[in-house]
Order: sequence, then structure tokens, then C-alpha cells
Amino acid sequence: METQVITRSQELINLEDKYGAHNYHPLPVVLEKGNGVHVWDVEGKKYYDFLSAYSAVNQGHCHPKIIGALNEQASKLTLTSRAFYNSELGPYEKYVTEYFGYDKVLPMNSGAEADETALKIARRWGYDKKGIPENQAKIIVCDGNFHGRTITIISMSTDPDSFKGFGPYTPGFEVVKYNDIESLEKALDDPNVAGFLVEPIQGEAGVYVPDDGYLKKAYDLCKAKNVLFIADEVQTGIARTGKLLACEHEGVRPDVLILGKALSGGVFPVSAVLADDDVMLVIKPGEHGSTYGGNPLACAVAKAALEVVEEEKLAERAEYLGNIFREELKKLDNPLIELVRGKGLLNAIVIKPTNGKEAWDVCIKMAENGLIAKPTHQHIIRFAPPLVITEEEIYDAVSIISKSLDEVLA
Repeated sequence: METQVITRSQELINLEDKYGAHNYHPLPVVLEKGNGVHVWDVEGKKYYDFLSAYSAVNQGHCHPKIIGALNEQASKLTLTSRAFYNSELGPYEKYVTEYFGYDKVLPMNSGAEADETALKIARRWGYDKKGIPENQAKIIVCDGNFHGRTITIISMSTDPDSFKGFGPYTPGFEVVKYNDIESLEKALDDPNVAGFLVEPIQGEAGVYVPDDGYLKKAYDLCKAKNVLFIADEVQTGIARTGKLLACEHEGVRPDVLILGKALSGGVFPVSAVLADDDVMLVIKPGEHGSTYGGNPLACAVAKAALEVVEEEKLAERAEYLGNIFREELKKLDNPLIELVRGKGLLNAIVIKPTNGKEAWDVCIKMAENGLIAKPTHQHIIRFAPPLVITEEEIYDAVSIISKSLDEVLA
């Protein structure tokens, strides 16, 4: 009787399946090492990483400068809580506020926490500054949004996978159609609206890029109605779309800016909310916080991560290489490709199911050929490599994508 050999990868997958919650459906690839644009699985196979941990690893895996900052700080002091001052927080706050051009920063850990923080700031601003009656503040959001997984955030979601079965839901949100100025304008007529929360490009929705001018028109409408324009740039920020912030493509400076993911280069959980004094200082001592928010380790890592973005001109690289990547994808003659879209190095192909083959099948084949990406909403594949990728590697990656599409239909 033939003995079945179980690979190390399968052993580890089995462990996760047995002992971990079943809240993810990963590709069957078990990663062990990363460097730059590449990752290796436990069997030693090398892949291009074209997800970058949902754009957290913009600076590349294990960037030596960021890892150096992590190691140096970890050997001195990692956590104090905010009960005391620490030697890293003040310098980091000065650096990050000047970097993005705001008066104040409120440091947190995850993107979802930063979104929750922005919502609290907007509501309090609405009561204290705009004069909205207590408990009547509304936040306008867009259909197709993805801002995290907390109860409050899923209460504004239109994705049944996110919200179904988790009610009752948090009130105070109005959903309008994304990329639709008329629906936003109508919603803004309500004097109890405190803020408009929007992703400049909807990443989880499938890299949905709004029409040119949408963000600027939305911003101008918010200004006219005394409503905070709140930009969730957790995925689109930190050079991913060819600008430091995606809002900069239209000259928009959000009233409240939400950052995360690549703020640490994928090395440590770091997020931030930035705003000017008139908005940020509505939050008083004891009204919001986090044990880990602003910890010394996070501050040292985030400062190094932002320095890498500037020193290596990653925004400019994303703009240049993103144009090449999209043009090369559009040249591919394959019936599975329905549409190519994106900005900078945040891109996607919309897959047209053909001969029973869908986006998941393409991703499995790409992994076999040495490139990993993940479907979103079953029919879209998001491509977001580390921004340190080279032009030669872009062409090599496109050849893998092309080969994989052909092989899926073979």
C-alpha cells in the first residue's frame, strides 16, 4: 500500500485548520521568508509577492533600514503605555505631522482602530464645533466601502460577507453611491452630517478608481456644508498610487487623514489619524487612547519606514512602473481578462469567467508559476507588489501572469 507523503506546507496548513478560527481562506502557500519583492515558502520555492500584505509592505519585505530601527529600539524600550512620556513619541509626532502637513497626530495600531478613531473625532467635532444636537451626528459613507471589521465599521458596510449575522448594527451612518456626486450632494443637505468618510480608491472592492474630479468635487461640497472630509488612505497612502497620498492626485487635503499598513513597512502594527488643531483638539485626556498606540517601538519603525519612502522615491517609482504594468497587462490577449484598472502600483484585472475558470483558478496557477496574488469578490485579482520592484521584474511578472492565464484555459 502506497504511503501518502504530507509536505511541510500541508502540515502547517492542517495545524491552522485544526487550531485556528476559520475566518480566512488563504491560498495554499505557506510563507517562511521575505526579502524585497520576493517571498519563499517552507519548501524553499520563490515567489513574487503581488499583494504586499494588502499594501502594507510598500517598502519591500524586511527592508534593512526598517529592521535596523526595529532591532535598535527593541533592545532599549518597547512599551511604556501613555501613562508616561517616552523618548521616541515626541520626535515621531513632529516628523509625521511635518511629513504629511498637519498640526496633530493621534497614533494607533491597526487601520480599523484608526478608522474608529476618526469616527469618534468627527462625531465630537460635530457636537462641539458644528453644533449638531447630541447623539444626532451622521457620517456619510460609500457603498462598496471597506474600512475594517469592527462592529461599528461593518455597520456601514454593503458587503453581506462583512455584516450579515453580526447585528444589531451601530446607527449614525448614511450610505451613498461611490463615485456619484449627486447622491453625496443630496445626503449633505442634512445639517446633522459631521463627516464624509471615503477611500480615494476602493481597494477591497476591486481597485475601483473613481472618475477624475470626483474627490475634488466631494471635498468642495463638504467645505460648502461645513462637513469634515475624512480620507481612509490606509491602503492607498504611503506612495502606493504614484503620489504620497492618493488624494494628492486631485489636490485634495483631507480634514482628517487615516493611515496604516505601509506606515510601518509591514514590520509592526502602526496606524495614525492626522488633523489640524481645530479638529483634533476636540478630544481631551481620558476620552480616547490605546495601550500600544504611540509605543516607542512603533515610533522608531514608522519614522524609518517613512524615510525609506522619501529616500528611495517610492511614489515616483509607483507612478512610472504602474503605467508600464497596466500597459503590458492591456496587451495580453486572453478571454479571461475583461478589464484592467488601477493607479500607480495598485491595480487589478477583472476576470470574465470562461470555461468554468474564475479568478481563484488564475491565482492558483500564478502561484504554481511563482507569483502570488489574491482574488477579491470572486472575479477580481488585485496586483500590488512592493514599490521597490524593478522595471525588469515588472516585465517578468507580466510574463508569469500571461503564462498563467493561458495555462488556466489550456
